[in-house]
Amino acid sequence: MSNFLTNIEMDSLVETIKTAENNSTGEIRIHIDSNTDDRNAEVAFEVFKTLCKDKTAEKNAVLFHVNFEQKYLTIIGDEGISRCVDQKFWDVMHDYITAEFAKGNFYKALKSSVLKTGIELKNHFPITGENPNELPDEITFS
Repeated sequence: MSNFLTNIEMDSLVETIKTAENNSTGEIRIHIDSNTDDRNAEVAFEVFKTLCKDKTAEKNAVLFHVNFEQKYLTIIGDEGISRCVDQKFWDVMHDYITAEFAKGNFYKALKSSVLKTGIELKNHFPITGENPNELPDEITFS
């Protein structure tokens, strides 16, 4: 992991997730996968089902699934996200992240994207009452 993100950068990303989630009822997860076979899309969806799917009241969780070694990224949103957020938003986000990853800007790309996601979630899932943290903010690994 240290080849791509330092411990300090990972800690900062956790704080970034907390900040981004403060603006909406949406939940954001980052999962870093070191899977070495070519089933990235399948693995990403399995991780999404385990960490995010149907785990929030408004079905508004987003997963950034990253495999640095295989240069693979997918962004998956639960049903509530898919109904509200235009696919073009995620396509632009994906293109930005992969372009930054190609330059070695792993931390910058993830931090910026989490913050942009928080703003987008605020547009569709504003806080109207209590805002419990429905999912853990830490980065997960497999």
